[in-house]
Amino acid sequence: MNNSIKFLKLTLVLVASFTITSCVQDDDYTVPTSLGDEENLALESLLTNATEVSFDYAKALYNSDPNDDGDNSDAIPFAVENAIYVKGYVSSSDQTGNFYKELYIQNSAENPTSAMKIVLDQTDNYNQFNKGREVYINLTGLFIGEERTGSGIITLGGGTEFDQYGGTVTSLNFNQIAQKVLRSGITEEIVPLVVSFSEINDTHVGMFVQIDDVEFADDLNGLRYFDPIEVYDTSRTLQVCNGFNYDEFILETSSFADFKEYLLPTGNGSIKAVVSKTYDASSYILALNSVDDVSMDGPRCTLASTIFEERFDDAVDGTDLDTTGWTNYAEAGGELWTEQVYNSNGYAEFTAYGTGNSSNIGWLITPGIDLDTYATETLAFQTEHAYPDAGHDALEVLISTDWDGTTAGVTSATWTVLEFTSSLEADFESWYTFTNSGNIDLSSYSGTGYIAFRYTGSDTSNLNTTMHVDNVAVFGE
Repeated sequence: MNNSIKFLKLTLVLVASFTITSCVQDDDYTVPTSLGDEENLALESLLTNATEVSFDYAKALYNSDPNDDGDNSDAIPFAVENAIYVKGYVSSSDQTGNFYKELYIQNSAENPTSAMKIVLDQTDNYNQFNKGREVYINLTGLFIGEERTGSGIITLGGGTEFDQYGGTVTSLNFNQIAQKVLRSGITEEIVPLVVSFSEINDTHVGMFVQIDDVEFADDLNGLRYFDPIEVYDTSRTLQVCNGFNYDEFILETSSFADFKEYLLPTGNGSIKAVVSKTYDASSYILALNSVDDVSMDGPRCTLASTIFEERFDDAVDGTDLDTTGWTNYAEAGGELWTEQVYNSNGYAEFTAYGTGNSSNIGWLITPGIDLDTYATETLAFQTEHAYPDAGHDALEVLISTDWDGTTAGVTSATWTVLEFTSSLEADFESWYTFTNSGNIDLSSYSGTGYIAFRYTGSDTSNLNTTMHVDNVAVFGE
């Protein structure tokens, strides 16, 4: 949503270049049935004389950090001079007032892979650019950049402005809208892209998505979408049960939304919304087109019972890890797993860097875990990395039910590799960002189980990625 200072909605002025007749679609809102001769001719000319490019190609034309110094104040929106255009489908709607002077478009009505934002100096855009409308954006003479420097939301604008924070794009005026944002006669059903909270990233900004098995946070019962003490937007926490804890996300509602006084649903179900960001771009949010896209009538989810949990909260920075019940064993080389603390958070670390060893194999093994109490048991943990070595998977996670609990018996026990999402796999180039392993099913194992984190590397072969492990838990249902 656009969180800039918002004025009262203006009545949309329809000019002669958009000779519009209309009909009622689904008894909901009016959409044009005739695009008008001028718009049709403009679209025909665009398709004949310009070249279609992908969303990703167009977005890549803008460089938010041209000096590659982490400072966006030198950002300059890209001025398009070539005869190119993009084709997309409108994913947002301002009919309910939850979007303001903006459109989001995605590159496909179903299974989109990219999306963009367009800022427009007009309101009630749903009458002209209804959700699902196929649109062709003539990029010639427009600017590609950000509406707010550093937001990461690539936006199409009609002009530019500059301040101490860098260059940004400004809204298309009415004439630019008429000349550059051209509709076809096609309106497609926008099929929501089903994602989980943890999967949402910059790629999804502007897409119409669906989250399943979701509910509003427990402490929001009896509250409404909008908090009357707020001025512009209200954030409400959504949650999804993830074993022993919740995955959380924010739904943001504008003070102009016509559903702002509706009570939040208290059940569990699904929500369909557009992915956006907070005003300061610090986090992703969801923004509703309509409360009709919220279906939460089912029973609320229940967290699983925790069988085992270790957060390394008692870690002593820079010491060999000696957490009670855990086994810390060096199979090759002299390096052991260590305890580290950063910003008051403790975690386990292993790296081959600086050891001087040609081979480092370090085991970190949990205490015994009872796998017979519940019908199903699930393992989850987090990993992060630094100094990654391309093609080197430094960390394996394994399970054994026949280990005798001694260091002498580690290599002779039967260990089975468990598949998990590693931080190296999730984002190889992103350092020091904890990644959830995903829920790992242990229901096929019985008796007493041991989970091992095994690091393999070499200092002399430059295979010395740093790996961190934290928040290890097994839960049962």
